[in-house]
Amino acid sequence: MMTASTGELLAMRLGHPDRVAFVEGATGLALSWDGVGALVERWQSIPSTTRSGGCRVGLHLADPLAMAAHYLAALAAGVTVAPLNPAGTAGELVVQGVATGLSGAVTDSDDPEIRDALAGAGIEPLSADAPSWDLPARSWRLARRPGTGPAALVMTSSGTTGAPKIIPLTEVQLLHTARAVAGHLDLGPEERGYSPLPLFHINGLVVGVLAALVAGSSLVVDRRFSRSSFWSVVERERVTWLNLVPAIITLLAGAGAGDRPAPGAERVRLARSASAPLAAATRERFEVRFGVPVVETYGMTEAASQITANPVGAPRPGSVGVPVDVDVRVVDGARRAVGPGNTGGVEIRGTSVTTTYWAPGGSDAPVPRMATAGGWLPTGDIGRLDADGYLYLVGRADDVINRGGEKVQPREIEEVLLADARVSAAVVVGRPHPTVGEEPVAYVLADAGVAGRQRLAAELARRCETALSRFKRPAEIIVADTLPAGPTGKVRRSEIRRMAASADVAS
Repeated sequence: MMTASTGELLAMRLGHPDRVAFVEGATGLALSWDGVGALVERWQSIPSTTRSGGCRVGLHLADPLAMAAHYLAALAAGVTVAPLNPAGTAGELVVQGVATGLSGAVTDSDDPEIRDALAGAGIEPLSADAPSWDLPARSWRLARRPGTGPAALVMTSSGTTGAPKIIPLTEVQLLHTARAVAGHLDLGPEERGYSPLPLFHINGLVVGVLAALVAGSSLVVDRRFSRSSFWSVVERERVTWLNLVPAIITLLAGAGAGDRPAPGAERVRLARSASAPLAAATRERFEVRFGVPVVETYGMTEAASQITANPVGAPRPGSVGVPVDVDVRVVDGARRAVGPGNTGGVEIRGTSVTTTYWAPGGSDAPVPRMATAGGWLPTGDIGRLDADGYLYLVGRADDVINRGGEKVQPREIEEVLLADARVSAAVVVGRPHPTVGEEPVAYVLADAGVAGRQRLAAELARRCETALSRFKRPAEIIVADTLPAGPTGKVRRSEIRRMAASADVAS
Protein backbone atom coordinates (compact mmCIF):
# COMPACT_ATOMS: atom_id res chain seq x y z
CA MET A 1 0.00 0.00 0.00
CA MET A 2 1.26 3.45 -0.86
CA THR A 3 2.26 5.32 2.29
CA ALA A 4 2.57 8.78 0.77
CA SER A 5 1.53 10.47 -2.47
CA THR A 6 3.80 12.52 -4.70
CA GLY A 7 2.47 15.70 -3.10
CA GLU A 8 3.09 14.41 0.42
CA LEU A 9 6.61 13.26 -0.46
CA LEU A 10 7.37 16.63 -2.04
CA ALA A 11 6.09 18.42 1.06
CA MET A 12 8.59 16.41 3.14
CA ARG A 13 11.45 17.78 1.04
CA LEU A 14 10.47 21.47 1.32
CA GLY A 15 11.77 24.06 3.74
CA HIS A 16 15.45 23.54 2.89
CA PRO A 17 16.15 26.01 0.07
CA ASP A 18 19.76 24.85 -0.29
CA ARG A 19 18.91 21.17 -0.69
CA VAL A 20 19.49 20.29 -4.34
CA ALA A 21 16.98 18.12 -6.18
CA PHE A 22 18.23 18.17 -9.77
CA VAL A 23 21.34 19.37 -11.60
CA GLU A 24 21.77 19.81 -15.33
CA GLY A 25 24.98 18.04 -16.29
CA ALA A 26 25.84 20.23 -19.28
CA THR A 27 25.61 23.56 -17.43
CA GLY A 28 25.82 22.73 -13.72
CA LEU A 29 22.59 24.63 -13.09
CA ALA A 30 20.83 23.32 -9.98
CA LEU A 31 17.19 23.23 -8.87
CA SER A 32 16.20 22.85 -5.22
CA TRP A 33 13.25 20.85 -3.92
CA ASP A 34 11.70 24.19 -2.92
CA GLY A 35 11.96 25.24 -6.57
CA VAL A 36 10.07 22.12 -7.59
CA GLY A 37 7.43 22.73 -4.95
CA ALA A 38 6.86 26.28 -6.21
CA LEU A 39 5.49 24.85 -9.46
CA VAL A 40 2.68 22.94 -7.79
CA GLU A 41 0.66 26.14 -7.34
CA ARG A 42 0.96 26.84 -11.06
CA TRP A 43 -0.43 23.41 -11.90
CA GLN A 44 -3.20 23.98 -9.40
CA SER A 45 -4.09 27.15 -11.30
CA ILE A 46 -5.79 24.91 -13.84
CA PRO A 47 -9.43 25.33 -12.75
CA SER A 48 -10.37 22.84 -10.07
CA THR A 49 -13.42 21.80 -12.07
CA THR A 50 -11.07 20.91 -14.90
CA ARG A 51 -8.69 18.96 -12.67
CA SER A 52 -11.43 17.06 -10.90
CA GLY A 53 -12.87 16.23 -14.32
CA GLY A 54 -9.61 14.66 -15.44
CA CYS A 55 -7.41 17.09 -17.37
CA ARG A 56 -4.70 15.40 -19.43
CA VAL A 57 -1.74 17.62 -20.29
CA GLY A 58 1.35 16.84 -22.35
CA LEU A 59 4.87 17.74 -21.22
CA HIS A 60 6.88 18.96 -24.21
CA LEU A 61 10.01 20.25 -22.51
CA ALA A 62 13.58 20.15 -23.82
CA ASP A 63 15.02 21.59 -20.59
CA PRO A 64 15.59 18.54 -18.33
CA LEU A 65 15.34 20.59 -15.12
CA ALA A 66 11.99 21.97 -16.23
CA MET A 67 10.79 18.53 -17.30
CA ALA A 68 11.65 16.89 -13.99
CA ALA A 69 10.10 19.71 -11.97
CA HIS A 70 6.88 20.03 -14.00
CA TYR A 71 6.41 16.26 -14.00
CA LEU A 72 6.49 16.06 -10.20
CA ALA A 73 4.41 19.22 -9.75
CA ALA A 74 1.72 17.95 -12.12
CA LEU A 75 1.47 14.62 -10.30
CA ALA A 76 1.26 16.45 -6.97
CA ALA A 77 -1.55 18.66 -8.33
CA GLY A 78 -3.56 15.69 -9.59
CA VAL A 79 -3.19 16.36 -13.30
CA THR A 80 -2.70 13.40 -15.64
CA VAL A 81 0.37 13.96 -17.81
CA ALA A 82 1.80 12.47 -21.00
CA PRO A 83 5.50 13.08 -21.79
CA LEU A 84 6.25 14.14 -25.37
CA ASN A 85 9.53 13.90 -27.24
CA PRO A 86 10.90 17.48 -27.45
CA ALA A 87 12.80 16.52 -30.60
CA GLY A 88 9.69 15.19 -32.32
CA THR A 89 8.24 16.82 -35.40
CA ALA A 90 5.01 18.78 -35.27
CA GLY A 91 3.22 15.92 -36.99
CA GLU A 92 4.54 13.34 -34.52
CA LEU A 93 3.47 15.46 -31.55
CA VAL A 94 -0.04 15.82 -32.92
CA VAL A 95 -0.35 12.08 -33.53
CA GLN A 96 0.74 11.26 -29.97
CA GLY A 97 -1.30 14.09 -28.45
CA VAL A 98 -4.50 13.02 -30.18
CA ALA A 99 -3.86 9.34 -29.41
CA THR A 100 -3.50 10.05 -25.70
CA GLY A 101 -6.39 12.52 -25.56
CA LEU A 102 -4.48 15.62 -24.47
CA SER A 103 -6.30 18.83 -23.62
CA GLY A 104 -3.17 20.95 -23.49
CA ALA A 105 0.63 20.69 -23.68
CA VAL A 106 3.16 22.59 -21.59
CA THR A 107 6.03 23.49 -23.91
CA ASP A 108 9.26 25.47 -23.85
CA SER A 109 9.45 25.50 -27.65
CA ASP A 110 9.25 28.84 -29.43
CA ASP A 111 8.72 27.14 -32.79
CA PRO A 112 5.46 28.53 -34.22
CA GLU A 113 4.99 25.39 -36.30
CA ILE A 114 4.86 23.28 -33.13
CA ARG A 115 2.43 25.60 -31.37
CA ASP A 116 0.19 26.00 -34.43
CA ALA A 117 0.07 22.24 -34.97
CA LEU A 118 -0.92 21.59 -31.37
CA ALA A 119 -3.57 24.29 -31.40
CA GLY A 120 -4.91 23.04 -34.73
CA ALA A 121 -5.42 19.59 -33.20
CA GLY A 122 -7.37 21.04 -30.25
CA ILE A 123 -4.38 20.78 -27.87
CA GLU A 124 -3.87 24.10 -26.08
CA PRO A 125 -0.18 25.20 -26.11
CA LEU A 126 0.80 26.31 -22.59
CA SER A 127 4.02 28.27 -22.08
CA ALA A 128 6.30 26.61 -19.53
CA ASP A 129 7.23 29.96 -18.01
CA ALA A 130 3.67 31.31 -17.67
CA PRO A 131 2.66 32.22 -14.09
CA SER A 132 -0.59 30.27 -14.38
CA TRP A 133 -2.68 28.39 -16.90
CA ASP A 134 -6.34 28.72 -17.73
CA LEU A 135 -7.39 25.99 -20.12
CA PRO A 136 -10.58 26.61 -22.06
CA ALA A 137 -13.68 24.86 -20.79
CA ARG A 138 -14.54 21.62 -22.56
CA SER A 139 -15.66 18.11 -21.75
CA TRP A 140 -12.86 16.69 -19.55
CA ARG A 141 -12.32 13.00 -18.92
CA LEU A 142 -10.57 10.69 -16.48
CA ALA A 143 -11.26 11.97 -12.98
CA ARG A 144 -8.24 11.75 -10.68
CA ARG A 145 -7.21 13.08 -7.32
CA PRO A 146 -3.63 13.11 -6.02
CA GLY A 147 -2.66 9.66 -4.83
CA THR A 148 -5.55 7.85 -6.51
CA GLY A 149 -6.32 6.16 -9.86
CA PRO A 150 -7.11 5.58 -12.54
CA ALA A 151 -4.13 7.26 -14.23
CA ALA A 152 -1.41 9.75 -13.38
CA LEU A 153 0.84 9.12 -16.36
CA VAL A 154 -0.04 8.08 -19.90
CA MET A 155 2.79 6.53 -21.89
CA THR A 156 3.06 5.19 -25.40
CA SER A 157 5.31 2.19 -25.92
CA SER A 158 8.35 2.60 -28.14
CA GLY A 159 6.86 0.46 -30.87
CA THR A 160 10.27 -1.07 -31.71
CA THR A 161 8.67 -4.48 -32.31
CA GLY A 162 5.18 -3.47 -33.46
CA ALA A 163 2.42 -0.87 -33.20
CA PRO A 164 2.79 1.39 -30.12
CA LYS A 165 0.43 0.77 -27.20
CA ILE A 166 -1.17 3.42 -24.99
CA ILE A 167 -0.36 2.58 -21.38
CA PRO A 168 -2.02 4.31 -18.40
CA LEU A 169 -0.18 4.15 -15.05
CA THR A 170 -1.54 5.21 -11.69
CA GLU A 171 0.36 7.15 -9.06
CA VAL A 172 0.27 4.04 -6.86
CA GLN A 173 1.99 2.02 -9.58
CA LEU A 174 4.62 4.68 -10.27
CA LEU A 175 5.53 5.18 -6.63
CA HIS A 176 5.49 1.44 -5.92
CA THR A 177 8.24 0.97 -8.50
CA ALA A 178 10.14 4.09 -7.41
CA ARG A 179 10.24 2.76 -3.85
CA ALA A 180 11.39 -0.64 -5.10
CA VAL A 181 14.21 0.99 -7.09
CA ALA A 182 15.29 3.22 -4.20
CA GLY A 183 15.29 0.25 -1.83
CA HIS A 184 17.16 -2.03 -4.22
CA LEU A 185 19.88 0.58 -4.85
CA ASP A 186 19.92 1.66 -1.18
CA LEU A 187 19.42 5.29 -2.10
CA GLY A 188 19.39 7.97 0.56
CA PRO A 189 19.82 11.75 0.92
CA GLU A 190 23.59 11.48 0.51
CA GLU A 191 23.36 9.79 -2.89
CA ARG A 192 23.59 11.59 -6.22
CA GLY A 193 22.64 9.78 -9.40
CA TYR A 194 23.41 10.61 -13.00
CA SER A 195 20.73 9.77 -15.57
CA PRO A 196 21.51 11.04 -19.08
CA LEU A 197 18.36 9.27 -20.34
CA PRO A 198 15.41 11.03 -21.99
CA LEU A 199 12.69 12.13 -19.59
CA PHE A 200 9.89 11.18 -21.96
CA HIS A 201 10.61 7.48 -21.29
CA ILE A 202 9.51 5.48 -18.24
CA ASN A 203 13.05 4.73 -17.06
CA GLY A 204 14.13 8.34 -16.64
CA LEU A 205 10.81 9.33 -15.09
CA VAL A 206 10.62 6.53 -12.49
CA VAL A 207 14.12 5.13 -11.93
CA GLY A 208 15.56 8.63 -12.12
CA VAL A 209 13.15 11.38 -11.06
CA LEU A 210 10.64 9.57 -8.83
CA ALA A 211 13.25 7.41 -7.10
CA ALA A 212 15.15 10.59 -6.21
CA LEU A 213 11.96 12.06 -4.70
CA VAL A 214 11.25 8.90 -2.71
CA ALA A 215 14.82 8.70 -1.38
CA GLY A 216 15.26 12.44 -0.84
CA SER A 217 18.45 12.20 -2.89
CA SER A 218 19.56 14.28 -5.89
CA LEU A 219 19.89 13.55 -9.58
CA VAL A 220 21.98 14.89 -12.44
CA VAL A 221 20.01 15.03 -15.70
CA ASP A 222 21.02 16.03 -19.21
CA ARG A 223 19.46 16.88 -22.56
CA ARG A 224 21.52 14.16 -24.22
CA PHE A 225 24.37 11.78 -23.52
CA SER A 226 27.86 13.04 -24.34
CA ARG A 227 30.67 10.51 -24.31
CA SER A 228 33.33 13.24 -24.29
CA SER A 229 32.02 15.03 -21.19
CA PHE A 230 30.41 12.13 -19.31
CA TRP A 231 33.14 11.40 -16.78
CA SER A 232 34.00 15.06 -16.19
CA VAL A 233 30.36 15.65 -15.20
CA VAL A 234 30.50 12.61 -12.92
CA GLU A 235 33.59 14.04 -11.22
CA ARG A 236 32.32 17.63 -10.97
CA GLU A 237 28.95 16.65 -9.49
CA ARG A 238 30.36 13.94 -7.20
CA VAL A 239 28.03 11.29 -8.63
CA THR A 240 27.63 8.04 -6.67
CA TRP A 241 25.55 5.92 -9.08
CA LEU A 242 24.74 5.82 -12.78
CA ASN A 243 21.45 5.12 -14.55
CA LEU A 244 22.45 3.88 -18.00
CA VAL A 245 21.37 1.76 -20.95
CA PRO A 246 23.47 -0.76 -22.92
CA ALA A 247 24.03 1.67 -25.81
CA ILE A 248 25.75 4.13 -23.44
CA ILE A 249 27.71 1.42 -21.62
CA THR A 250 28.92 0.14 -25.00
CA LEU A 251 30.13 3.60 -26.06
CA LEU A 252 31.92 4.19 -22.75
CA ALA A 253 33.57 0.77 -22.85
CA GLY A 254 34.53 1.05 -26.53
CA ALA A 255 38.03 0.32 -27.77
CA GLY A 256 38.66 4.00 -28.51
CA ALA A 257 37.87 5.22 -24.99
CA GLY A 258 41.50 5.18 -23.81
CA ASP A 259 43.08 3.43 -20.85
CA ARG A 260 43.40 6.35 -18.42
CA PRO A 261 41.30 6.06 -15.22
CA ALA A 262 38.01 7.88 -15.58
CA PRO A 263 37.72 11.06 -13.46
CA GLY A 264 35.44 10.48 -10.48
CA ALA A 265 34.85 6.79 -11.21
CA GLU A 266 36.25 5.78 -7.83
CA ARG A 267 33.25 7.48 -6.17
CA VAL A 268 30.68 5.62 -8.30
CA ARG A 269 29.49 2.48 -6.52
CA LEU A 270 27.39 1.04 -9.36
CA ALA A 271 26.04 1.52 -12.86
CA ARG A 272 22.47 0.36 -13.39
CA SER A 273 21.70 -1.05 -16.84
CA ALA A 274 18.19 -1.35 -18.28
CA SER A 275 15.97 -0.97 -21.37
CA ALA A 276 17.72 -3.59 -23.54
CA PRO A 277 19.92 -6.70 -23.23
CA LEU A 278 23.54 -6.01 -22.24
CA ALA A 279 26.15 -8.22 -23.87
CA ALA A 280 28.32 -10.08 -21.37
CA ALA A 281 31.51 -9.01 -23.15
CA THR A 282 30.46 -5.35 -23.01
CA ARG A 283 29.70 -5.54 -19.28
CA GLU A 284 33.09 -7.12 -18.60
CA ARG A 285 34.95 -4.47 -20.63
CA PHE A 286 33.16 -1.66 -18.77
CA GLU A 287 33.82 -3.13 -15.33
CA VAL A 288 37.50 -3.84 -16.03
CA ARG A 289 38.11 -0.42 -17.56
CA PHE A 290 36.39 1.72 -14.92
CA GLY A 291 36.19 -0.48 -11.84
CA VAL A 292 32.44 0.21 -11.60
CA PRO A 293 30.17 -2.83 -11.16
CA VAL A 294 27.20 -3.07 -13.52
CA VAL A 295 23.80 -4.02 -12.07
CA GLU A 296 21.72 -5.57 -14.84
CA THR A 297 17.96 -5.12 -14.59
CA TYR A 298 14.85 -5.81 -16.63
CA GLY A 299 11.69 -3.79 -16.97
CA MET A 300 8.96 -2.51 -19.24
CA THR A 301 6.56 0.41 -19.38
CA GLU A 302 3.61 -1.81 -18.45
CA ALA A 303 5.28 -2.46 -15.06
CA ALA A 304 6.13 1.22 -14.45
CA SER A 305 9.72 0.26 -15.33
CA GLN A 306 11.60 -2.22 -13.11
CA ILE A 307 10.62 -5.91 -12.91
CA THR A 308 13.80 -7.72 -11.91
CA ALA A 309 17.27 -6.63 -10.82
CA ASN A 310 20.50 -8.28 -9.81
CA PRO A 311 21.22 -7.85 -6.10
CA VAL A 312 23.86 -5.16 -5.59
CA GLY A 313 27.12 -6.97 -4.88
CA ALA A 314 25.75 -10.40 -5.80
CA PRO A 315 25.07 -10.46 -9.55
CA ARG A 316 24.80 -13.56 -11.69
CA PRO A 317 26.43 -13.16 -15.10
CA GLY A 318 23.91 -13.43 -17.92
CA SER A 319 20.94 -12.90 -15.60
CA VAL A 320 18.72 -9.83 -15.32
CA GLY A 321 18.26 -10.61 -11.64
CA VAL A 322 15.47 -11.58 -9.30
CA PRO A 323 11.94 -10.11 -9.10
CA VAL A 324 11.73 -6.88 -7.10
CA ASP A 325 8.19 -6.45 -5.71
CA VAL A 326 6.77 -8.04 -8.89
CA ASP A 327 5.63 -11.64 -9.44
CA VAL A 328 7.40 -13.37 -12.35
CA ARG A 329 6.78 -16.77 -13.89
CA VAL A 330 7.76 -18.68 -17.03
CA VAL A 331 5.06 -20.54 -18.95
CA ASP A 332 4.72 -23.04 -21.78
CA GLY A 333 2.60 -22.65 -24.92
CA ALA A 334 -0.58 -23.38 -22.95
CA ARG A 335 0.39 -20.68 -20.38
CA ARG A 336 1.10 -23.20 -17.66
CA ALA A 337 3.97 -22.41 -15.30
CA VAL A 338 7.12 -24.44 -15.90
CA GLY A 339 9.84 -25.32 -13.43
CA PRO A 340 13.34 -23.92 -12.98
CA GLY A 341 15.63 -24.37 -15.95
CA ASN A 342 12.80 -24.61 -18.48
CA THR A 343 12.50 -21.97 -21.20
CA GLY A 344 9.19 -20.31 -22.01
CA GLY A 345 7.24 -17.07 -22.09
CA VAL A 346 7.84 -14.57 -19.28
CA GLU A 347 4.71 -13.29 -17.50
CA ILE A 348 4.33 -10.76 -14.69
CA ARG A 349 1.75 -9.47 -12.22
CA GLY A 350 1.72 -7.19 -9.20
CA THR A 351 0.88 -3.75 -7.86
CA SER A 352 2.96 -1.93 -10.47
CA VAL A 353 1.69 -3.90 -13.48
CA THR A 354 -0.91 -2.17 -15.65
CA THR A 355 -4.34 -3.75 -15.80
CA THR A 356 -5.28 -2.49 -19.25
CA TYR A 357 -4.29 -0.58 -22.35
CA TRP A 358 -6.22 2.37 -23.74
CA ALA A 359 -7.79 2.59 -27.14
CA PRO A 360 -6.22 5.15 -29.52
CA GLY A 361 -7.83 8.56 -29.49
CA GLY A 362 -7.59 9.12 -25.77
CA SER A 363 -10.56 7.00 -24.80
CA ASP A 364 -10.10 5.41 -21.39
CA ALA A 365 -12.20 2.48 -22.55
CA PRO A 366 -10.02 -0.57 -21.86
CA VAL A 367 -8.42 -2.56 -24.63
CA PRO A 368 -8.45 -6.29 -23.82
CA ARG A 369 -5.05 -7.71 -22.98
CA MET A 370 -3.98 -11.33 -23.08
CA ALA A 371 -4.13 -11.97 -19.35
CA THR A 372 -5.07 -15.13 -17.49
CA ALA A 373 -7.69 -15.30 -14.76
CA GLY A 374 -4.84 -14.87 -12.30
CA GLY A 375 -3.96 -11.46 -13.73
CA TRP A 376 -0.71 -12.49 -15.42
CA LEU A 377 0.52 -10.20 -18.21
CA PRO A 378 2.65 -11.72 -21.00
CA THR A 379 5.74 -9.59 -21.57
CA GLY A 380 6.54 -11.01 -25.01
CA ASP A 381 9.97 -12.07 -23.74
CA ILE A 382 11.32 -15.61 -23.62
CA GLY A 383 13.40 -16.72 -20.68
CA ARG A 384 13.99 -19.15 -17.85
CA LEU A 385 14.22 -19.00 -14.07
CA ASP A 386 16.90 -20.84 -12.13
CA ALA A 387 16.37 -22.60 -8.82
CA ASP A 388 17.12 -19.39 -6.90
CA GLY A 389 14.65 -17.27 -8.87
CA TYR A 390 17.15 -15.48 -11.13
CA LEU A 391 15.70 -14.68 -14.54
CA TYR A 392 17.64 -15.27 -17.76
CA LEU A 393 16.25 -13.76 -20.97
CA VAL A 394 16.97 -15.49 -24.26
CA GLY A 395 14.97 -13.34 -26.66
CA ARG A 396 11.60 -12.03 -27.78
CA ALA A 397 8.79 -14.27 -28.95
CA ASP A 398 8.36 -12.20 -32.10
CA ASP A 399 12.12 -12.17 -32.80
CA VAL A 400 12.53 -15.96 -33.05
CA ILE A 401 13.83 -17.04 -36.47
CA ASN A 402 12.35 -20.26 -37.90
CA ARG A 403 15.05 -21.75 -40.15
CA GLY A 404 13.56 -24.86 -41.71
CA GLY A 405 11.85 -25.85 -38.46
CA GLU A 406 14.89 -25.04 -36.28
CA LYS A 407 14.23 -22.17 -33.87
CA VAL A 408 17.02 -19.59 -33.67
CA GLN A 409 17.23 -17.01 -30.89
CA PRO A 410 18.92 -13.82 -32.23
CA ARG A 411 20.42 -12.97 -28.84
CA GLU A 412 22.58 -16.10 -28.82
CA ILE A 413 24.20 -15.05 -32.10
CA GLU A 414 24.49 -11.42 -31.00
CA GLU A 415 26.41 -12.44 -27.87
CA VAL A 416 28.96 -14.24 -30.03
CA LEU A 417 29.42 -11.21 -32.29
CA LEU A 418 29.64 -8.76 -29.40
CA ALA A 419 32.38 -10.84 -27.79
CA ASP A 420 34.67 -9.31 -30.43
CA ALA A 421 36.01 -6.07 -28.89
CA ARG A 422 35.82 -4.33 -32.28
CA VAL A 423 32.02 -4.71 -32.46
CA SER A 424 30.04 -1.96 -30.72
CA ALA A 425 26.56 -3.21 -31.68
CA ALA A 426 25.07 -6.33 -33.24
CA VAL A 427 21.53 -7.15 -34.33
CA VAL A 428 20.35 -10.41 -35.87
CA VAL A 429 17.03 -10.71 -37.72
CA GLY A 430 15.34 -13.23 -39.95
CA ARG A 431 15.48 -12.76 -43.72
CA PRO A 432 12.98 -14.51 -46.02
CA HIS A 433 14.39 -17.61 -47.75
CA PRO A 434 12.66 -19.53 -50.57
CA THR A 435 13.27 -23.03 -49.16
CA VAL A 436 13.85 -22.83 -45.39
CA GLY A 437 11.45 -19.93 -44.73
CA GLU A 438 13.90 -17.69 -42.87
CA GLU A 439 17.63 -17.39 -42.37
CA PRO A 440 19.51 -15.29 -39.81
CA VAL A 441 21.44 -12.26 -41.03
CA ALA A 442 23.55 -10.03 -38.81
CA TYR A 443 24.10 -6.28 -38.87
CA VAL A 444 27.04 -4.99 -36.85
CA LEU A 445 28.59 -1.65 -36.05
CA ALA A 446 32.35 -1.45 -35.60
CA ASP A 447 34.23 0.85 -33.24
CA ALA A 448 35.78 3.93 -34.78
CA GLY A 449 39.16 3.19 -36.26
CA VAL A 450 38.38 -0.37 -37.36
CA ALA A 451 39.47 -0.74 -40.98
CA GLY A 452 38.50 -3.39 -43.51
CA ARG A 453 34.81 -4.20 -43.39
CA GLN A 454 35.05 -7.34 -45.49
CA ARG A 455 37.89 -8.64 -43.36
CA LEU A 456 35.97 -7.97 -40.16
CA ALA A 457 32.86 -9.69 -41.52
CA ALA A 458 34.93 -12.73 -42.52
CA GLU A 459 36.58 -12.95 -39.10
CA LEU A 460 33.20 -12.67 -37.38
CA ALA A 461 31.87 -15.45 -39.60
CA ARG A 462 34.75 -17.68 -38.47
CA ARG A 463 33.97 -16.82 -34.84
CA CYS A 464 30.38 -17.94 -35.42
CA GLU A 465 31.57 -21.18 -37.04
CA THR A 466 33.48 -21.98 -33.87
CA ALA A 467 30.79 -21.01 -31.38
CA LEU A 468 27.47 -21.88 -33.07
CA SER A 469 25.74 -24.87 -34.62
CA ARG A 470 25.44 -24.67 -38.40
CA PHE A 471 21.73 -23.72 -38.44
CA LYS A 472 22.38 -20.78 -36.08
CA ARG A 473 25.19 -19.21 -38.11
CA PRO A 474 24.30 -15.98 -39.94
CA ALA A 475 23.86 -16.40 -43.68
CA GLU A 476 25.42 -12.94 -44.04
CA ILE A 477 27.18 -10.47 -41.75
CA ILE A 478 26.83 -6.84 -42.79
CA VAL A 479 29.05 -4.14 -41.30
CA ALA A 480 26.73 -1.12 -41.41
CA ASP A 481 27.28 2.62 -41.00
CA THR A 482 24.32 3.04 -38.64
CA LEU A 483 21.41 1.08 -37.23
CA PRO A 484 17.94 2.56 -36.67
CA ALA A 485 17.43 3.15 -32.96
CA GLY A 486 15.12 4.95 -30.55
CA PRO A 487 16.07 7.76 -28.13
CA THR A 488 17.45 5.34 -25.51
CA GLY A 489 19.56 3.50 -28.08
CA LYS A 490 17.24 0.51 -28.33
CA VAL A 491 17.48 -0.83 -31.85
CA ARG A 492 14.29 -0.81 -33.91
CA ARG A 493 14.24 -4.42 -35.05
CA SER A 494 11.11 -3.96 -37.15
CA GLU A 495 12.99 -1.49 -39.36
CA ILE A 496 15.98 -3.80 -39.64
CA ARG A 497 13.68 -6.66 -40.66
CA ARG A 498 12.36 -4.45 -43.45
CA MET A 499 15.94 -3.63 -44.48
CA ALA A 500 16.78 -7.33 -44.60
CA ALA A 501 13.67 -8.24 -46.55
CA SER A 502 14.27 -5.52 -49.15
CA ALA A 503 18.08 -5.84 -49.17
CA ASP A 504 18.16 -2.04 -48.68
CA VAL A 505 21.33 -2.18 -46.63
CA ALA A 506 23.81 0.54 -45.67
CA SER A 507 27.05 -1.39 -45.99
